[in-house]
Amino acid sequence: MSDTQIVWLNTETAAKRLGITTRTLYRFINEGGLPAYRMGRVIRVKQADVDEFIEHSRIEPGTLGHLYPDPVPAGSAGEEGDDGDADADS
Repeated sequence: MSDTQIVWLNTETAAKRLGITTRTLYRFINEGGLPAYRMGRVIRVKQADVDEFIEHSRIEPGTLGHLYPDPVPAGSAGEEGDDGDADADS
């Protein structure tokens, strides 16, 4: 056996390796994010492609700030009338 031998994964195994459902795996394949191969009636994924997909999905530090709001300063939570309108009732 050589080091360049392809290790094929079925979709269930590939999904488990990625920690996702098979439905999500099919979506990744359909959108072109993960290469897959049809062999007769079955779909197979290369283990090396799954490993590469994992590495390319790595989140760089400092890129998730948009997912959580800035902390609210003490004393400003729940204050009414601070919506930018100086005289909203008139």
